[in-house]
Amino acid sequence: MLDTTTPRGAIVAAAMRLAAERPWARVTLADIADAAGTALVALKGQFGSKGEILAAFTAAVDDEVLRQAARPAPDQPARDALFEVLMCRFDVLAPYKPALRSIVDGAMPEPAQMRPLLVSQRWMLEAAGVSGAGAEGALKVMGLATVYASVFRTWLADDDPGHARTMAALDRRLRRGERTLGRLDAVCSGLMRVASAVTGRRSPRPRRQEDDGGAQAEPAAPSPGPSL
Repeated sequence: MLDTTTPRGAIVAAAMRLAAERPWARVTLADIADAAGTALVALKGQFGSKGEILAAFTAAVDDEVLRQAARPAPDQPARDALFEVLMCRFDVLAPYKPALRSIVDGAMPEPAQMRPLLVSQRWMLEAAGVSGAGAEGALKVMGLATVYASVFRTWLADDDPGHARTMAALDRRLRRGERTLGRLDAVCSGLMRVASAVTGRRSPRPRRQEDDGGAQAEPAAPSPGPSL
C-alpha cells in the first residue's frame, strides 16, 4: 500500500514502523528521518509535522480502499454498501493495528489530521455510491465520521479474526445513523422551504405616473427571484 520507493512513502512507512515499536508520543521527527534513511532536512521538505505524516497515511489508505472496494449493486441499500466499504477499510488497516493503537493512545489528533479525516469519510461515501456533495452531503460526511470513529475504537480492541464485535458495532451504528440522518434530512428540508419563503421577493406593484393627460401605469420590474 505504501510505496517505499518514494521519499514520502518511505517516511510514512518508517513512522508506522516506529509507532508499532514504541509509544507514538515518544517518536520524534528525527527518529522517523533516521528510520527512513533520510536527513531531517529532507523530511522537512516533505512534511511539516507528525500530523502531516499521519494525514498522508490516511490518504494512502483511502486510495487502497478505493482500489479494493467492490462497486455497490444498483439496488443495494446504502447502509449495506457502507458496511462493506468500511469493513474493507478495516481489512486494509489490519497490518497497521499495533501502530494505530500506539497513535490513538499517544495524544489528541493534530490539526493537520482533521480535514483529511473528513475528506476520507467523503471518499468512503462515494465508494458506497452515496454523494457527499452539498449541505446534505456534509451532514452525511459528519455522520459517517462519527460512526467510523466509534467503531474504529471497537476494531482496535477486537482481536477476533472474524471481527464479530466490529461487524456488530458497525451494523448497529450505521442503523442508528441512518435513522438520525433521516430525521436531519426532514429538518433540513423544512428549513430550506422556510428559507425560500422568507428570502423570496415579490414583484413590486406597478407605480402610477400622474400628469396632465391622466394616469399611466409603468410596467412592473421583473422579480429578482429567491436570494441564494
